[in-house]
Amino acid sequence: MQTRVRRVAVVIAAAAMLPLALTACSDSDTKDKASGTSTPAASKGAATAESPVGTGTMSEPFGPACATVPKDGAGSFDGMAKDPVATAASNNPALSTLVTAVKKAGLVDTLNNAQNITVFAPTNDAFAKIPKADLDKVLNDKAQLTKILTYHVVGQKLAPKDLDNGSFETLEKSKLTTSGSGESYKVNDSANVVCGNVRTANANVYIIDSVLMPKS
Repeated sequence: MQTRVRRVAVVIAAAAMLPLALTACSDSDTKDKASGTSTPAASKGAATAESPVGTGTMSEPFGPACATVPKDGAGSFDGMAKDPVATAASNNPALSTLVTAVKKAGLVDTLNNAQNITVFAPTNDAFAKIPKADLDKVLNDKAQLTKILTYHVVGQKLAPKDLDNGSFETLEKSKLTTSGSGESYKVNDSANVVCGNVRTANANVYIIDSVLMPKS
């Protein structure tokens, strides 16, 4: 009889201690969470803090003429990035003469459908350097116009660093050269890049201040 009484007493004591043990565990967990020691969330936060925040200024367009690009809409940098290159250029007022030339040469679809190209795009002022009679003659000679325009296109995407001292075959099949560094580049030692690293859906665009002429 005494043995049974002792067993019952032990069970009752154990049952009484259980809530106290649970409370202690709960308090310990709460303290751990409050202190933030070795929790998965803290680890995740540390990884985020070490992640890179950006890719540097050279991922953005650069050059003095970039200030004339519309701040928003289809002709802005964000707007041009959504369209293929010929369509994107048509939304930039500074490239209207180039767009007219591309249409006259029948190259709109060719440029829009090309993949991973670089276009050196002369501004309206660049075309204005050509005597009007000569420019009109070229605009009305489809073969010559096509030759000149395709000389402005390279069949690969060029990042600014690629232009430091480069020589690239164009769609016209002859080569153009680039030189410079930082945010100052020349093409064929004659045309200055006035707004570089402009992105479109299928091309990198470097806006230049002179029209390039193939040698032959």
